[in-house]
Amino acid sequence: MNGVITAARVTHDSGSVDDLAAASPDSQRAAVAALRGLPEIEEAYVLSTCNRVEAYVVSTDATLGRATLEEFFATADDEALVVTGHDESLRHLLRVATGLESVVLGEDQIMGQVRTAYEDARDAGGIGPMLDAAVTKAIHVGERARTETAINEGVVSLGSAATRLVADDVALEGATGLVVGAGEMGRLAARSLADAGVSELVVANRTVDRADHLASELEVDARGVPLEALGTVADDADVVVAATGSDEPVVEPHHLTDGGDERVLVDLGQPRDVAPAVGGLDSATVYDLDDLESITAETREQRADAASEVEAMIDREFELLCDQYKRARADEVIAAMYGSAERIKERELERALAELEKEGASRREVLEAMADSMVSQLLAPPTKSLREAAAEDDWSTINTALQLFDPDFGDARPSAFAPADDRDRSEMQASATDDD
Repeated sequence: MNGVITAARVTHDSGSVDDLAAASPDSQRAAVAALRGLPEIEEAYVLSTCNRVEAYVVSTDATLGRATLEEFFATADDEALVVTGHDESLRHLLRVATGLESVVLGEDQIMGQVRTAYEDARDAGGIGPMLDAAVTKAIHVGERARTETAINEGVVSLGSAATRLVADDVALEGATGLVVGAGEMGRLAARSLADAGVSELVVANRTVDRADHLASELEVDARGVPLEALGTVADDADVVVAATGSDEPVVEPHHLTDGGDERVLVDLGQPRDVAPAVGGLDSATVYDLDDLESITAETREQRADAASEVEAMIDREFELLCDQYKRARADEVIAAMYGSAERIKERELERALAELEKEGASRREVLEAMADSMVSQLLAPPTKSLREAAAEDDWSTINTALQLFDPDFGDARPSAFAPADDRDRSEMQASATDDD
């Protein structure tokens, strides 16, 4: 674990919906594979949702990691891009998993997205020891935050936030709802609308079987239709929530009759699912992710105390993660030391056994020669380093080496290996003590 983690991101906090669209990769797995294909990148993890595109890389040097990520986000606006170093990147990942960085503070959906991104990165060969420890720690902290605090009480998703938003414009009790998209976001929106009391709900999706499956889960009169049926069902809906993974808008002006009944549309897609021209229709009111701020601000106020608890939890878990990295690095060094010593032992043992087989060989002389050779080989590298340290007045390294070779090395002995002025100061302090 000798690498360093660098991260970069474009999020709902740093950029607009269009900035997010520009930064979004074709897929998380493809993005990880592309990053891992670079010789300077040892590990990679990419998290891409409707509210954030984040990439984490492990490299031997932070400068290399930063340059790589700036190239990776070359299509994004420079002002929307945030690049962070090792410690800040780790803290941010923990905050993301706990929901502290979400549009809806403490929302639950991000946990599944972090896990899916981890699986995608692992399948693409991007997960190594450093990112494995980081992401699994983030998942662990995210779970703790939701079971040990009230961070996810109340509005817990963008889908439920969308329902709260449209309730100000439309009486949902007895209304007809249309959800475009049967993925996780669409599922949450559909359940939220059903809980709000709509009398009928239509789910439109490219794959009708998925739409039918979602409709069957809802405790309301619901049915699934293909996307091609939008022109038929959209005009009958009082509220439309669009949440697909399409690269292009799926709800167009021709799907709605201009001058017809008033309807509210909420675009949760990233990129946009509702064409901008729809907002120009007299009978349509369109909200997007940026318009959910009023709902999310209220949620943040309600969860302020829980957020403080989660912040403290993150502080502690971050320390534990850093300790884990330190132990792993120490273990690697220790393993290398033992491996080197073992090779010396095996080589010298073979040589000693060969000498003992010779006629007239003195066992004591052979064993002493073997011991001398082993000691010489084991101590040669630290001896060279210590001499170089002494030449550079690097007494800290010398004292550390003494402590390593003698665990009982105390405060009295280092003074003998300190610079002259330090020894003189110690002697004067001792004399002053005696005089007292």
